[in-house]
Amino acid sequence: MSYLSHTDSERRAMLDSIGVGSVDDLFEGVPNDLRVDELNIPEGISEPEVLDLLQSLAAQNQDLESRPSFLGGGAYRGYVPAAVGAITGRAEFYTSYTPYQAEMSQGTLQVIYEFQTMIAELTGLDVANASLYDGATAVAEAATMALNATGRDRIAILDTVNPDYRTVLKTYAGGIGYAVDDIPAVDTARCVRLSDYVTGEHAALIAQCPDFLGRVFDMEALAKAAHEAGALFIAAVDPVSLAVLRPPGEYSADIAVGEGQNLGGWMSYGGPYLGFIASTSALQRRLPGRITGATVDNRGQRAFVLTLQTREQHIRREKATSNICTNEALVALGATVYLALMGKEGLRQVANLGLQKAHYASETLSRIPGFETAFDWPFFREFVLTTPRPAAEVNRYLLSQGILGGIDLAALYPDEPTLANGLLLAFTDTTSKQQIDKLASALSEIAAPAREAVAGGVA
Repeated sequence: MSYLSHTDSERRAMLDSIGVGSVDDLFEGVPNDLRVDELNIPEGISEPEVLDLLQSLAAQNQDLESRPSFLGGGAYRGYVPAAVGAITGRAEFYTSYTPYQAEMSQGTLQVIYEFQTMIAELTGLDVANASLYDGATAVAEAATMALNATGRDRIAILDTVNPDYRTVLKTYAGGIGYAVDDIPAVDTARCVRLSDYVTGEHAALIAQCPDFLGRVFDMEALAKAAHEAGALFIAAVDPVSLAVLRPPGEYSADIAVGEGQNLGGWMSYGGPYLGFIASTSALQRRLPGRITGATVDNRGQRAFVLTLQTREQHIRREKATSNICTNEALVALGATVYLALMGKEGLRQVANLGLQKAHYASETLSRIPGFETAFDWPFFREFVLTTPRPAAEVNRYLLSQGILGGIDLAALYPDEPTLANGLLLAFTDTTSKQQIDKLASALSEIAAPAREAVAGGVA
């Protein structure tokens, strides 16, 4: 116990005060077979040796800096300006936590205010709150808002919404006690017949655009169908896509949610990420978490405060809208810096780069025998490529060529024949033409044995 700061006399005094003879006596309730006499920790090594060891371990990772990657599905590698890390790395931001004392937290509160403003502008809705954990919890919290607003107890969601989002939604549903109905949308025409699925029992319809398969479709028709059933319409969106696609506010969405990782965030092994949520003003008091507002102090100067705090940590539990607490303010700061640096034109350029590269890739890869795009459907920066072999085998081959492939859709959609050999490929502003051409070359090698077999008369 040499690593503890307490002296022997202090430890003795603490043991005496609770009536225990020794520290070992505190663990009498732990069975002997679960106790360890010693940790068998090896001898210490020097700092340079530790660095060498850690670097050798890190070199075993399939990193995204030294090889092409076409992974997406909600987390994307994009260019992160150096200023983002420089500002988020300032001690006054990264050591801060909850801004309870407004007079001591003006910087953090202003960042949250600016973040909310930017999200409201991007989504075309009236109000946005401080950030949530990630896109998945944003979907679940939006569903809770709809349940509370309508008094209904069912949620309808298209099965082309991100599978992780749907899983978290159903986890929430199990705890709160409402039903979630999946609407099949993978093999539909331009718009599903929602009248067959959304009824007067549903509090909301949730749809994603671009959906998990990368497709862009008519969200206005979905919103109209939801509203005709008396339900709210919740749009899950990619914030970068909103630089070139219609924002949710323009097609009458009641709530917009999404994942903000691609706003100047690194992929970071899956987190921490950045959920966002925005709504019409009619629903603002049902938003989870909190909202920062601008006001004037007693000297007439502009100041920022927590205006709405509808979480159980701040108000009576029975009046809280959610128990969402941490607002990922540091990640929101990075997103705010990124959006401020990019501006409208910069963000539009980022979106167009992903759009153009994805369409170049689609045209290039579809010319390889045995490979084709799965859907004749507009798409943003992701699309599904059908492969002549199981996608898992294709990914293994690509990895052997130093390429991180796409997402194997067979495991996520086992009952969809269209996706049995489906590979979801993503393209961003950092994807180069050379990387796409390298992918095409590797896939051509996969197609070559099949061509040779046909030429030799082998079925």
